[in-house]
Amino acid sequence: MKKTILYIFLASVLLACAAKKPEKRSRFLIGFKTEYNTLFNAKDALDTEFTGRSNAHKDNFYAPYINILTYEEQPVGSDIGQSTAFAESSAGRKPGSSAPAQSTGENKGASILEIAEAKALKTIDKYSVIRDGQEKNDKIFDAYITLAQARIYMGKNLQALDALSTLMLKMREDKRLPLAKIYQGVAYAKMDDHFKAHEIFANLKNSDLKKEYRKLLSIYYSESLLEAGKKDAAIAELSSAFEVNNNRKLKSRIAYLRGQVLAEQGKPALARESFESAYKYANDFEFEVKSQIEIAKTYNSKDDYSGARKYLEGISKKGTYASRKNEFYYALGLMAANAGKKAEAQDYFRRSLAEKVSDPQIRGLSYYEIGRGYLTDNEYISAGAYYDSAVTTMTYEPTRVLLQEQTNNIKKLARNYYLIRKNDSLLALAKMNDADRNAYFSKYIEDLKVREEAMERERIRAERTKGFDTGDYSSNSVFASANGSFENFGAAGKGFYFANTGAVSKGSSEFKNVWGSRSLADNWRYSAKMSTLEDAKNEALGLSSVADPRRFEPSFYIEKIPRDRASLTKLKYARDTASLGMGIMYDDYFSNTPLATKTLYDLVDNKPEEKIMLQALYEIFSMNYENTPAASERAKQILLTDYPYTSYAEFARNPRNSNFLKSNPDAENAYQTSFALYQGEQFDASRQMVDESLARFPKDALVPKFALLNAFIAGKTSGKEVMILQLEQIALNYENTPEGQKAKEMLNWLKSDLKVQMTDEKGNVLKTGNSQQTTPKAEAAAREEEKKNRLLEQRQMEQEMGNEVIMSTEAQQKIQTAPARKK
Repeated sequence: MKKTILYIFLASVLLACAAKKPEKRSRFLIGFKTEYNTLFNAKDALDTEFTGRSNAHKDNFYAPYINILTYEEQPVGSDIGQSTAFAESSAGRKPGSSAPAQSTGENKGASILEIAEAKALKTIDKYSVIRDGQEKNDKIFDAYITLAQARIYMGKNLQALDALSTLMLKMREDKRLPLAKIYQGVAYAKMDDHFKAHEIFANLKNSDLKKEYRKLLSIYYSESLLEAGKKDAAIAELSSAFEVNNNRKLKSRIAYLRGQVLAEQGKPALARESFESAYKYANDFEFEVKSQIEIAKTYNSKDDYSGARKYLEGISKKGTYASRKNEFYYALGLMAANAGKKAEAQDYFRRSLAEKVSDPQIRGLSYYEIGRGYLTDNEYISAGAYYDSAVTTMTYEPTRVLLQEQTNNIKKLARNYYLIRKNDSLLALAKMNDADRNAYFSKYIEDLKVREEAMERERIRAERTKGFDTGDYSSNSVFASANGSFENFGAAGKGFYFANTGAVSKGSSEFKNVWGSRSLADNWRYSAKMSTLEDAKNEALGLSSVADPRRFEPSFYIEKIPRDRASLTKLKYARDTASLGMGIMYDDYFSNTPLATKTLYDLVDNKPEEKIMLQALYEIFSMNYENTPAASERAKQILLTDYPYTSYAEFARNPRNSNFLKSNPDAENAYQTSFALYQGEQFDASRQMVDESLARFPKDALVPKFALLNAFIAGKTSGKEVMILQLEQIALNYENTPEGQKAKEMLNWLKSDLKVQMTDEKGNVLKTGNSQQTTPKAEAAAREEEKKNRLLEQRQMEQEMGNEVIMSTEAQQKIQTAPARKK
């Protein structure tokens, strides 16, 4: 009897678990089988993915914001509270303790997330129990959540939303639906549909949620608000997240992120409180150090700078903190800079560079801060040297790219600076007599010998200590291990080279000494070195890396000094154009208008040729007339007095006239070509080019010249009457320009009748009347002479038209590295 009952029971179980349509499946033992079969594998695969991501996660403290969650902290399914991220204490399952999901043959080569997705789909398909359109197997909820999470982290946000919609349709009465809605909001946020995400999060926040759901919601909601740029709302939500979450690691990360946002908004006191909380709850040494640095950044002269400095100096000497002394000195430098103690700040930054490197980015930032100190003192060349070092050291790419752009600007400036120095020296030497030149170079050679002797001594010293045997056999050597014995760099699993920051630093230094700064590229041995500020200096000064054997002879230098007038004129022109470029760059690249103005006024006082003079005066006026009119007044007066008929003077009279534009190089080329065609009597081709140029450059400064040239062409092809009409239009439209004045002169000539005045042999005008009659021959001769004079005047005017292009394309190209200004 007992055996019969047992057989019946087993048969019932088998029938209940048999594969059937969801509508016909029994709920009997389905939940048990679901939990400990396919669903377990799905959860385990997802947990493995999060654990792997967590282990690989490294915080980037130099990005605008850190992430609160490090992926393993994502809850799996509905089991919030069992994950390490939301555990009330540090007790719990260790990350990665679960074995990775074993992939079957069909999943061979699939990613862990794809395995999780496949297992979740298989769970839903195999164990779903449908009654009246509703899911009766509670474990299917976990399968849908796992499926949604896997898809979200695979970037399949629309498919994740589809799974969540199906879940909310089939399990409308389930009390865990708020979790599904949270992930629905996350999917929308990942798609950058922040409006929809915030709508979902806000509705959930106003509902009665379980504590574990509220923890998760506060994190996702605050990060979504931050991504959408709603920083005030994000700060409030982060404060709520800090209060709700009890996990120390999460509280520390939330507080750190909140401090970053507050500091960005210019609220140092509140930011300091938040960073102090991050330090208090930190369970990671790196997080502690970076929190202290951020705390230091918030101090200024109004705060207790002295007390904060003593505190940081104290902890930098304690225990493991001593290994991060360079970072603490950097933080102290920032504190001193914020407190207005510039010299003290620079000292701390230099002390940071002298310490052992623990973070290359911090070292790069220390170089940057020293360079920025020089920049504020207008010492751009010195700043460039430190910026070069910062760029090669920094590890955070966005900051490095921005600094690289600034470094490139300084290099452009440096090329002009050293070119000016070289040409000024040559021009000054050219003015000296032979005795003064010999004395100058004799002293230079003495200094050169001293420098070379010092360099040779240093080279010999370096040769003696070259290689691994530096003579440092102490336990502090970079080659010694923690137990005082020397590391075996070749042994597997021990003494890995790149784990020893001292060895890496020394190796990098040795490499640069031998090979210089090299770009990361194939065949790097044969590639050109990366351009440095020293390269720019040597190039501009014409210095060679190979020493010349005649370098100790004064004649070696004297014979290179140019003497002829053409060479000296060329040197001065190059010097003036470089000075013009420097002045423009000071304003455009570094927003240093006072220094730009001074540089350009020095150029004006140096009496450059007219084209450069006009450009310099225009730049001075345009960069100063709105904010510092007093600085622009001298330039304005020079333009109005010495160059009254130029378009630059017109701009100085009415700088707010939107019709004024400097001539475009293409317009200048077109004008020169059309004028050359006119001189070659190709009038149709010249007129066609003029018409095309007027249509292409309707507001260019050369438009009056094009119009006047068109009038001359009309005179040659259509006659005097058409030319008069066009000249009258020019005189009306461009009354205050040189072209308008020339048009008026031409009109006076064209409209006047030719009157013959007879003269005697001495040139005296003879009166006509009854007593004195003129002969037809004499009258014709007089008319011919008058016609020749007028024709000569016309040709002279035409020649002036060809020569008066304000800034030729060739001249603009010679303004070395001067950027185009947009005023």
